[in-house]
Amino acid sequence: MDLFEYNRQQLLKGNAPLASRMRPESLDDIVGQEHILGEGKLLYRAIKADKMGSVIFYGPPGVGKTTLARVIANTTSADFRQVNATVAGKKDMEMVVEAAKSNLGQQNKRTILFIDEIHRFNKGQQDYLLPFVEDGTLILIGATTENPYFEVNGALLSRSRIFELKPLSTDNIRTLIDKALTDPDKGLGKQRADITDEGKTFLAERTGGDAREALNALELAVLTTDRSADGLIHLNTEVLAECIQKKVLRYDKEGENHYDAISAFIESMKHSDPDATLYYLARMVEAGEDVKYIARRIMMCASVDVGLADSQALVVATNASLAVERIGLPECKYILAHAAVYVACSPKSDTVSRAYALAEAEVRQSGHIEIPLILKDESYKSAHKLGRGVGLTDIHAYPNHYAGQRMLPEELGDTTFFHLGDNKREQAIAEWFRRIGKK
Repeated sequence: MDLFEYNRQQLLKGNAPLASRMRPESLDDIVGQEHILGEGKLLYRAIKADKMGSVIFYGPPGVGKTTLARVIANTTSADFRQVNATVAGKKDMEMVVEAAKSNLGQQNKRTILFIDEIHRFNKGQQDYLLPFVEDGTLILIGATTENPYFEVNGALLSRSRIFELKPLSTDNIRTLIDKALTDPDKGLGKQRADITDEGKTFLAERTGGDAREALNALELAVLTTDRSADGLIHLNTEVLAECIQKKVLRYDKEGENHYDAISAFIESMKHSDPDATLYYLARMVEAGEDVKYIARRIMMCASVDVGLADSQALVVATNASLAVERIGLPECKYILAHAAVYVACSPKSDTVSRAYALAEAEVRQSGHIEIPLILKDESYKSAHKLGRGVGLTDIHAYPNHYAGQRMLPEELGDTTFFHLGDNKREQAIAEWFRRIGKK
């Protein structure tokens, strides 16, 4: 490296954005991703021991994929090469492969190739790398924001371990904010800035687990806010909201705003108003409400208020809940919207919830009533001698697989809890009951 290149790199380093300057240089400096980097975890052990195999880091922006690669670069004895798939061509790959062959043949030294945005490589580029990854000439580290199972060559995937990086938690982001404000060398420690606890939480929640966005917004806030009379730069929620270009919504997760918003959301779904449903959903998401909590309320509405009128609503809501946990913000807001609108547009029925309430009331009123002998467990030896299961008919020996036996205790007589509604699905059930002769 000549003097001019050295000066250029030092200048870039000094003027780099805060998020770049604060990148961890060692494994123990990394904040978050404990599920793969906790002490004793496979990836942690591999990096510590400098025994990396080919891996692909997958996750949303700002969660530490490139950071991890740079930490590996700082700790490995292998020759570390980096390319970005958006600009690298075949010639770049050929140069890396030739260097890797030379390293291995002349120095018995491994070569690690880090490819950022690996999903941008086309099939031909990925196929070119395959034999060199397979024979150990190259150790591949790929980083991608896209699902690698859709975007990366299956043969490369089979020779790599996939590690999913998740959005950083609120506590993780708060920790990074504290580090940035107190570090006098790489951070903002010399700026003498402080931040309210509410502002810290706001910034952590509104950046959706993206450390880069959080730190860059923090830097912008510090550099554009005037000092107060006490000589400090005071950062509050309003200042930070301007820096991430998001309006502050009054919303107390533990108080009235939380309950009012979720109530309005549920009532909008119940009253088949998709516009209001979307509006209150957007208010909650923008205010930082827990998306898993919202998903649980959609499932409840699908069961309690849609019920048998469209049982598919519960299937959609449940699958949406699982997808929300896997995908996270910001993309999962569309999944929530999909499920919520489906529930809002579904026919409504309280048949099941009303029937259960009646059964529950009966149980509480009548207390312990003996279960009929014919329904008791008959799986153990001599059960029939005690009368258990005796007289219970085989439904499959009867027309329509229905024997007409009543299963309630005799003490309850002809008590009925379940009353079908007039929607299309329940009327189909009523017709089936009539067909088999069920009263």
